[in-house]
Amino acid sequence: MAKSLPVSPLAPAGGFPQMPAIAGVRFAAVEAGVRYKGRRDVMLAEIAAGSTIAGVFTRSATRSAPVLWCEENLAAGPQGEAGYAIVVNSGNANAFTGRNGMEAAQRTATAAAAALGIPERHVFLSSTGVIGEPLPAERITAKLDELVAHLSGDGIGDAAQAIMTTDTFPKGCARSVGIGGTTVQIAGIAKGSGMIAPDMATMLAYVFTDATVAQPVLQQMLRELTDVTFNAITVDSDTSTSDSLLLAATGRAGAPAIDRADSADATAFRAALHEVLLDLAQQLVRDGEGATKFVEVQVEGAVSDASAKRIGMSIANSPLIKTAIAGEDPNWGRIVMAIGKAGEPADRDRITIHFGDILVATDGWVAPGYREADGAAYMKRAELVIRVGLGLGEGKATVWTCDLTHGYISINADYRS
Repeated sequence: MAKSLPVSPLAPAGGFPQMPAIAGVRFAAVEAGVRYKGRRDVMLAEIAAGSTIAGVFTRSATRSAPVLWCEENLAAGPQGEAGYAIVVNSGNANAFTGRNGMEAAQRTATAAAAALGIPERHVFLSSTGVIGEPLPAERITAKLDELVAHLSGDGIGDAAQAIMTTDTFPKGCARSVGIGGTTVQIAGIAKGSGMIAPDMATMLAYVFTDATVAQPVLQQMLRELTDVTFNAITVDSDTSTSDSLLLAATGRAGAPAIDRADSADATAFRAALHEVLLDLAQQLVRDGEGATKFVEVQVEGAVSDASAKRIGMSIANSPLIKTAIAGEDPNWGRIVMAIGKAGEPADRDRITIHFGDILVATDGWVAPGYREADGAAYMKRAELVIRVGLGLGEGKATVWTCDLTHGYISINADYRS
């Protein structure tokens, strides 16, 4: 039974955004009772024939049966010009379920393919929830006719709710962009609240566009943008077995085709897609289990961008830093610690640390004029920026995290009960 949690204080104002219909995509969501009662827990997205599909998935060594299924589908490529489907359930991750897991995935895909008249390998699957329990696939397949009957171009909001687990609010974002004089729409939904860490995060995300984008270009964009969005967030440093990010381009807008990653149209589309992915990724952090603070960590002056990112994640993942932030304690010594433990080049006497615009430390010592009272006052804000300068090179990176409160313990201590 899903427990009702108060909406995160960091949730975007105004609730779920107004989302445009994406030509060539329809959605439906139902209550199937996979684990939860009294709420929608299965969603179906139908994607028009001729679309292109890209995906990025967790690199966990214990990834779930649906992830393995999706990876095989993408590797096999399209089977003709048939349409596609995405079937997602919440409440059960279908992970660490052995042969039963793959059989459940197969049964779900077979039934969805039959219901929509498409090849099995055009059905993409995701499951999220408890690990290690057999997925009752029959509860999903029994609802497929109902799902198909209720498919609608404006059902994306219901789909966003159906994929939630410990999320306290549904997550969506949309952007439009001009391509060759034609307006193209991009709309995405995501879920995730705990077990969030790069590689990817514990999250499911589905993004749809009516642009025409060649599959290799779509895949390249998605993979590169994932590194600076979903792979640049962390709630608790734990990588899920189920991370899945799928992107579908239907081509129904009638805009010129994007078939080169270096074209002007590709650049414009990529910028809009980046905004959607980053907004969704940051919403996951804002809904971090028990979170009360949204934290941006900026690192510059590293020997490389990769080094800067590793240092940023060392700061963002530190339980000592995250609990200090929860307690509104400006303990900058813990940031020094996290820089040092990252295993990356750093020179104590070149490091600078800022809380927002407040210079806290420089030249290997507390900054002249820094007052603890100023740092403490800054820490009372709901949104914080920690800036670190290393003074070694041109490398830079930005990552996002949240604080760590007792609420995180409470949510996860009784997750299965």
